[in-house]
Amino acid sequence: MSGLKSVVCPYCGFGCKLLVDPKTLRVKPHHGEPNRGKLCPKGLHAAEVVTSKDRLKRPLKRVGSAMVPISWGRAIEEIANKLLEIRELYGPDAVAFIASSKVSNEENYLLQKIARLFGTNNIDNCARLCHEASVHALKLAVGAGAQTNPYEDLEGFNAILIWGYNPAETHPVVMDYILRAKRKGAKVIVVDVRETRTMALADYKLVIRPGTDITLANAMMHVIIREELYNEDFVRSRTRGFSEVKMTVRKYTPEYAERVTGIPAETIREAAGAFALAGSGAIMWGMGLTQHVSGVENVLAIIDLALLLGYIGERGGLYPMRGQNNVQGAAYMGALSEFLPGYVPLTDERFRKRVASIWGVEDLPTERGLYLTELWDAVEEGNLRALYIVGENPAVSEADFIRVREALRKLDLLVVQDIFPTRTARYAHYLLPAAAFCEKSGSYMNSERRIQWSEKACEPYADSKPDWEILTMLGRALGLPGFNYASVEEVTAEYFRLFPELEERTVEELKNSDGIFLPRKRLHTWEFATPDGKARLIAVEQISPWETPDEEYPFVLTTVRLISHYNTGEMTLRSPSLVKLAGEPEALISERDAAKLGIADGDWVEIETRRGRIRMRAKVGGVPQGVVAVPFHFKANRLTGSALNKAGTPEFKYSACRVRKVQEGR
Repeated sequence: MSGLKSVVCPYCGFGCKLLVDPKTLRVKPHHGEPNRGKLCPKGLHAAEVVTSKDRLKRPLKRVGSAMVPISWGRAIEEIANKLLEIRELYGPDAVAFIASSKVSNEENYLLQKIARLFGTNNIDNCARLCHEASVHALKLAVGAGAQTNPYEDLEGFNAILIWGYNPAETHPVVMDYILRAKRKGAKVIVVDVRETRTMALADYKLVIRPGTDITLANAMMHVIIREELYNEDFVRSRTRGFSEVKMTVRKYTPEYAERVTGIPAETIREAAGAFALAGSGAIMWGMGLTQHVSGVENVLAIIDLALLLGYIGERGGLYPMRGQNNVQGAAYMGALSEFLPGYVPLTDERFRKRVASIWGVEDLPTERGLYLTELWDAVEEGNLRALYIVGENPAVSEADFIRVREALRKLDLLVVQDIFPTRTARYAHYLLPAAAFCEKSGSYMNSERRIQWSEKACEPYADSKPDWEILTMLGRALGLPGFNYASVEEVTAEYFRLFPELEERTVEELKNSDGIFLPRKRLHTWEFATPDGKARLIAVEQISPWETPDEEYPFVLTTVRLISHYNTGEMTLRSPSLVKLAGEPEALISERDAAKLGIADGDWVEIETRRGRIRMRAKVGGVPQGVVAVPFHFKANRLTGSALNKAGTPEFKYSACRVRKVQEGR
């Protein structure tokens, strides 16, 4: 163990610790919390991206159609001058910043600090694309927009309801916790639009028609209320809004829900009864719930279900499982256009003045900035002129990405700061090479709000620099106060000062522990974070998807994750071991639909929506009739629609499409 460096895994939001050998970059699992000696394939092969021959080596500047080398000093000076010029001509809101769910808390903190001191709240991150609907719903219902309990609590609950989420492939290590609960007798209920790997351990497998989640949740609550299985004491003493929910769910009988969702009425009754009678339970969910136009309402419905049963604190938990290693940290550090650090609204004058004071200014802008998903219209309208992107790849990750690529071409200034020449980097005017995850130190926050320290295991590649150093240089060049950091630990100490729960903690304490929970290990044990301390039961009705199948586009297209691939593929597609494990991507289609279209396993198919088409090999089976599922790590977002829910998240999980067999593809 001597000489190994403790590094946070750069992939999912579970937050595994890796023990990295600085000489060989070989990886071993950490045996403490949270991963307890376990790793998934991505974690095991994480260091392969560090040695990729595709790494960016030096700063580059666009001259005509070519990217030519430029010194760090000159690059930062030119970028700062252009940003200041655009602010002078068009105002600070003509500039936007995209933060990264892959970089550290310190680096996200610095980027949102730059944005706000520059004069704009146009700072956002890819939480907007995944769990921002969860944040909005949780804030409305329980007053705090984050996971309520640590992973360890899962082992002690008597039931686990997994909804629109496939941990066996997205967070493989959390399956160890679920399996421990199962061995102790916990009932496992899985709701999804296809039969996932996670369903292999389910007591109840509820394969639902896409976009009908509210109907199912309301039907389960109908059963629980009608049969008086809800926690009457908890509902009376700790919640408001029960009568509205009771009235709303009256018409959502299991028989009605069967017609809408396709799940047999008796199965709905049995699953609702098993969850209610368990006495304690967790609800875990993913983007199968949030990436709909009804995303906020979908999450409110399952929160209602948990509150009806009192499954909060010691008796239960709400688990919106985060997809990236620091998406929780990016959001908590304030890299969101409507929130300051800690999910504090911009309109909270007392906290805003506190932040401004620490930063050495009198006040900060109070108007909500643009959501990540609103940037592209702003470019089209001429209102957004410059974009600074750190570690994100919107040219692939955004819905209807052809529209996004057109917007990127129109910018007066696009700066991309990354470790690879991504698809987005093709449109950059300046390309800044960043250090990879194990080439720098810093802190990260996982899905359970555990802040962990990640050690530097090796020197940055070529002339790349840690993101915090690049942003410190930029802050100074822009003339902003408070950018004289000599170490990343100084940035950590500054963000610690913002949070009352961290004011007395030290960076050394963080480094020598298995992490610090912010604000505490369990939320809402005694009261909720609402003004009166009570949770809100918020009644919701079924909401139709933005577009529905018709004669021209008769199928529902949904997107899924693969265990050996990750997000837009920029990292995993450069990992030889993971590419070998994953094989070729496949589109899932039902046996009945395949037979009707003359499609067999391995055939090339073309999948088309109103926005574009892609080709992929077919895999017959694994989805219900009428559904086509494709992995989103490749070109799927050429097809997805840009309709947004109340939190600004696109409807990635539901698009009308058509499918045809073709002779070839790529």
